[in-house]
Amino acid sequence: MFCKILQLRPKLKKIMKKIAVINDISGFGKCSLTAALPIISAFGIQCCPLVTGIYSNQTGYDSFYCRDCTDDMAPYIEEWKKLDAHFDAILSGFISNSRQGTIISDFIKYFRTNDTLVIVDPVMADDGEIYKCYDKNSIEAIKSLAHIADIITPNLTELCFLCDKDYSKINSLSLSSLLNEIYEMSYKLNKASKKTVITTGINISENEIANAVFKDGKFNLIRSRKFHGSFSGTGDIFSSFIAAQAVNNVGIIDAVKNASEFISQAVSETINDANEKYKRADGIHFEKFLHTLGISD
Repeated sequence: MFCKILQLRPKLKKIMKKIAVINDISGFGKCSLTAALPIISAFGIQCCPLVTGIYSNQTGYDSFYCRDCTDDMAPYIEEWKKLDAHFDAILSGFISNSRQGTIISDFIKYFRTNDTLVIVDPVMADDGEIYKCYDKNSIEAIKSLAHIADIITPNLTELCFLCDKDYSKINSLSLSSLLNEIYEMSYKLNKASKKTVITTGINISENEIANAVFKDGKFNLIRSRKFHGSFSGTGDIFSSFIAAQAVNNVGIIDAVKNASEFISQAVSETINDANEKYKRADGIHFEKFLHTLGISD
């Protein structure tokens, strides 16, 4: 009798995926890196922060302390080069000056490989207005970063600035004409550098908002419940969610649907928990739903 010996192949350990997130961090406000770290980690991905600034609390509060980290970024990056760091994705958000834009651009050029996804949230404006801390050079820096990205996540105001369009005119259009303009602007950006354009927070009706996705010539509208009022940090949560899902090979349409649902749940919970002391700048209660984000095997 012969005994058949089975040779079991050792199970190969998967290397944990990594996303470099270039943004500021706030002690209070649940935005930027304070949002990105838990969201990306919940998906089983290592979040590697490159800090652009340290804020006691985000700028939506009446006062805040800030330490600009622009001068620290280059030596910080040099240490990462010594580590021979590799990233599955690079996510860039708010910048405080044009120098940071140049540093981030150089960072992307150095660390980007054929397998590295670059996501840029072109944070610079809302409701038709450029943020007060931005000047012409900062705006051009954001445009340059958006140009080299694989995915961008502008709101309607930012999309208009990226395409040199008049927001007030576009925002006053009928819904069908507005969506056509968003399509045309997305097509223009896609044609220039073959990127996926996700336009966020489009007002559809009294009770609906939508995110518009332009990818590979296809235009999709993902609708979700509209909550009246403004909620800080949702853009950072959205871009972090999209980056993590894309790295985990989730299709972009499903990723946007999932992100929209996650944010909708968190906003609803925030409203239900709200009391007289709650402020918009406090952010939303997304922590209560982190357990719903599946970690890929």
